[in-house]
Amino acid sequence: MFDKNTYIKRRDKLKQKVSNGIILLLGNNYSPMNYPANSYRFRQDSTFIYFFGLDMPGLAGIIDIDNNEEILFGNDVTLDDIIWMGPQPTIKEISEKVGINKTEQFARLYDKLKSALRKKQTIHYLPPYRGENKILLNELLNIPINEQKENASTKLINGVVSLRSVKEQQEINELEKAMDTAYLMHTTVMKMAKPGVYEREIAGLIEGIALSSGTIASFPIILSKHGETLHNHDHSNKLEKGDLLLVDAGCESPLHYATDHSRTTPVGGKFSQMQKNIYQIVLDAQIKAIQTIKDGVTNLSVHMNACKKIVLGLSELGLMKGDAEQAVEQGAHAMFMPHGIGHMLGLDAHDMEDLGEDFVGYDNEVKRSDIFGIGNLRLGKKLRENFVVTVEPGIYFIPQLIEKWKNEKKFLDFINYEKVKSYIGLGGIRIEDDIQVTKNGYKVLGKPIPKSIDDVENITPK
Repeated sequence: MFDKNTYIKRRDKLKQKVSNGIILLLGNNYSPMNYPANSYRFRQDSTFIYFFGLDMPGLAGIIDIDNNEEILFGNDVTLDDIIWMGPQPTIKEISEKVGINKTEQFARLYDKLKSALRKKQTIHYLPPYRGENKILLNELLNIPINEQKENASTKLINGVVSLRSVKEQQEINELEKAMDTAYLMHTTVMKMAKPGVYEREIAGLIEGIALSSGTIASFPIILSKHGETLHNHDHSNKLEKGDLLLVDAGCESPLHYATDHSRTTPVGGKFSQMQKNIYQIVLDAQIKAIQTIKDGVTNLSVHMNACKKIVLGLSELGLMKGDAEQAVEQGAHAMFMPHGIGHMLGLDAHDMEDLGEDFVGYDNEVKRSDIFGIGNLRLGKKLRENFVVTVEPGIYFIPQLIEKWKNEKKFLDFINYEKVKSYIGLGGIRIEDDIQVTKNGYKVLGKPIPKSIDDVENITPK
């Protein structure tokens, strides 16, 4: 964890933004795989980590603004726990490390909140995303599970988003540390992209790299020669010469800061001319998008500029036609790139997505589009200094989408369907880096992972 003053200052800032009532922040518990004693790896709630810094199950925190009181609720381990897990610090000992002076047994949380409700104090909570916390919230506040999301505190959500969006330098440093592992993961993929290798061999090895480096994968690894499926977690295919291997993977640091990179590698070490043409368009769009990033620019404009670059490139190949700006405004480009240019990054790979994409990515100035493709942009609002975002354009040839649009005669003024048909089977290409927004521009975080055609071909075995 960071120094305890970090968490004290963060909670103080949150109090100022919420201004009154009680803030309730629930930690996570172990989640069973198939029976209670066999659980998935524990992962603490990111907002709880941000304000309380404690990475263990069975905790809840209250910030009582009205009475200027902060309380950590949790139970000390029993002798039976110690036998199985070893000695553990007391709740009081861990609370002092993050500047909390008052602790209570977890059961007292019920009494505290019932008393607050009787006094008609406002209780602010965030939308829960785990079933056990939805049940707990129902027991604590008597709010039906199906009404909890709509009754979550907008004031608290906005306060959390405003604080977590702007990264402190120590958070940037933590991200940079994880980038070294991310570099090793992605360059290992490139070196293993040989005919006859199964995708599962590569996926398993790079997840092992994360574990052996003291980190974990920040999300289930996407690694497939069928990159036209955007989030493809199937690793059963054998690689053949001429395939394109798309990998989207990151690692999560010991303090839970996530990296997120994508690369696309030619199996056998050489892009075909068709693959090279599409790859270069994606790379040009990514570089263009990164170069437009700076404080005060909307991420929607970054997205639209990248899409226009893709349309211009595809038009040169005869796959698209007509006015590029109109094609993007109407959404014709989305047959090739149906996702957004990127998202927030931090304690989550999709930072704060549990709070609601529109709260994180949009505001009163920039509203989400209802146009297919553009509407999938997770982050549209103005970028601010020390936001950390991903930039990940892609081009995909999705047979079902192509066939559907062709049959519907969509965008005939912009798409050359006969030419597109000859590209079906190419798969998908995505290139992604993690970017810190600076006052006058941007910084690409981490050691550069090869992405130019020459650099990728040079590292990939022939």
